Amino acid sequence: MAKKTVATLQSARKKLTRAVRMVKSKKSGAWVFEEKMMPAAALKDFFEE
Repeated sequence: MAKKTVATLQSARKKLTRAVRMVKSKKSGAWVFEEKMMPAAALKDFFEE
């Protein structure tokens, strides 16, 4: 199971969220971290991939 980490960053114009998840590398088979900055509304789609 992938571990989910979410941190929320706020600014005057946008509310961005930094999402981090662990995915298994196709090349080496090791676990790697994938990080993205995105609006909070897009988090569900990011973790469902």
